[in-house]
Amino acid sequence: MRAAIYSTYGPPEVIEVKDVEQPYIKDDDRLLISVHSASVNALDYLYRKGYLPTRLDNGLKKPKNFILGIDVAGTVEAVGKNVHRFKVGEHVFGSCFGSHSEYVSSREIYLSHKPKNVTFEEAAAIPCAGQTALQALRDVAQVKKGQKVLIYGASGGVGHFAVQLALYFGAEVTAVCSTPNLDWVKELGAHYVLDYTKENFADNGKKYDVILDAVGKRTFFSCIRSLTENGVYITEHLFYPKYHPVQLMISSFIGGKKAKIHFAKPNNRDLDFLCNLVEEEKLRPVIEKCFPLEQIVEAHQHIESGRTKGKIVLKIKE
Repeated sequence: MRAAIYSTYGPPEVIEVKDVEQPYIKDDDRLLISVHSASVNALDYLYRKGYLPTRLDNGLKKPKNFILGIDVAGTVEAVGKNVHRFKVGEHVFGSCFGSHSEYVSSREIYLSHKPKNVTFEEAAAIPCAGQTALQALRDVAQVKKGQKVLIYGASGGVGHFAVQLALYFGAEVTAVCSTPNLDWVKELGAHYVLDYTKENFADNGKKYDVILDAVGKRTFFSCIRSLTENGVYITEHLFYPKYHPVQLMISSFIGGKKAKIHFAKPNNRDLDFLCNLVEEEKLRPVIEKCFPLEQIVEAHQHIESGRTKGKIVLKIKE
C-alpha cells in the first residue's frame, strides 16, 4: 500500500510516499480501515520535526512509528472478533496513528460511524480538532450558558470548532483571527470578531470567563488581565517553544484565575456527540484545501505556515 513515511526528523521534505506493507488486525478489538481521507494536524508536524516531547514517545534518534496521521475517515475492511459496533463495509471516522496511508488499523473505542450528511473529507477534519475543542470547553472550562468566551485563533482547525461549540453551550463568543478570516468566522455565529493584526484584545478592558488559545500564540500572563476573577486560560500547545509551562505552576498560587493545558483524549463517546451535532447541522467542519497523498510535503508546508483556514485534508481514495 502507499503511505507517507518519514525515516528521520526534519523539515517537510523528509516525508516520502512509498509502498509499505499493509497493516493487519493484531488485536481482537481492532478494525482494518480502507482510508478515504485523513486530515493533517499540528501534531503531525510536531512529530515530523521531532520536538523533544514527541521524541520521548516516538524515538529519540529516529521515529519508531514512521507513518504520520492521527485522523481518519474510511470504510471498514475487516473487524476483530471482539468488535461489536461496526461491520465490514460501514463508513467510519475517528482517531488512529498512521492514517496517512491507504489502510490503517484502529481500535473500536476510537471510532464512530461517519455523519451521514458530510463527505469523507469533512468527516476526516473532525476527530482531533473537534474533540480538542469539545473537551477544552465542556470538561476543562465547564462552559455555562451566559458566560463570555474568547477564542484566540478562531479560524484554525481547533478554533473554528471551538467557536461553534461555545455557541452550542450558550456562551457569548468573541472570536479573534486575522483580517481575511473575519467574515467567515462571523458566519460561524460568533457574537464579536476581533482582528489581532489591528487590536490586542488584552488592551480593551473587557473580561472573559474563558480564554481558549487555540494556536499557542499567547501566554497566561498576557491574558490574565482579561480574565474574570475565576476565569480560566486554556492552551493545548505545550510543545511550542514560546510557551512556558512554568506559568501553569505559578498560576496555582495567584488566586482564582487559572491556566490549564489540555490534550484531546480520543474516545467514541465524544465522536458520537460530535457526529450528532454535525447531522443536526449545529456543527460544521470547514476545509480550506484537500491535497492528494502525493502532495503531503506541500500540505505540511502549508500547516506549518500557520495561515490555515479551518482544516487541511489529504484525499487518499475516491
